[in-house]
Amino acid sequence: MAVIALVGNKGGAGKTTLTVNLACALNRIASTAILDADPQGSSLQWRAIAESDDAPAVFASDRQMDTILATRRSKYDHLIIDCPPSVNALQTNQALRVADLALIPVQPSPLDLWATAHIDDAIREAKRVNPDLRAVLVINQLEPRTTLSRIMRQALAELDVPAADTAIRRRAIYRAAVLEGKSVIDMGSRGRAAAEELEQLINEVVTS
Repeated sequence: MAVIALVGNKGGAGKTTLTVNLACALNRIASTAILDADPQGSSLQWRAIAESDDAPAVFASDRQMDTILATRRSKYDHLIIDCPPSVNALQTNQALRVADLALIPVQPSPLDLWATAHIDDAIREAKRVNPDLRAVLVINQLEPRTTLSRIMRQALAELDVPAADTAIRRRAIYRAAVLEGKSVIDMGSRGRAAAEELEQLINEVVTS
């Protein structure tokens, strides 16, 4: 079983949106569930309105994350942890200590870049007890034609954590799908381009 932590140090980076869409895409390959460790409970709210019985299960994850993982490990092939938007949160620290992979969505903005710089320290600290942890930055809500987006990779190259080649573009379909309790995969032709980039990201950083 792979444990994937979605980690951020700033709200609004699209962490939960990426969480539920990755979970839905992975769930088509192998059984997948979400542990909602964010006090805002957005993943739980999404599951509450999900129309499909095939949507991934979402469980609340309190301060005893290791206990919850122990009870779920045998039931799912993938567990995705939706962490709070802070590397200093107890839930984030716990997630990084047990995760196989940390995905860190970052938007092409100066504030997001500054916030992401602090994640380097958290990853290094987590690797002291979890040396096999892999961490990957994911450029999220990319607008390819903007100057800031074009220089994003150059800026991220200065960090210790590598960035995925696959970027997630800014697409209204992501927000529309979540509001309907769906994923972009469920949105038919309207979500095809988004679904394809999700599949590409999974192939690059999860199943490779």
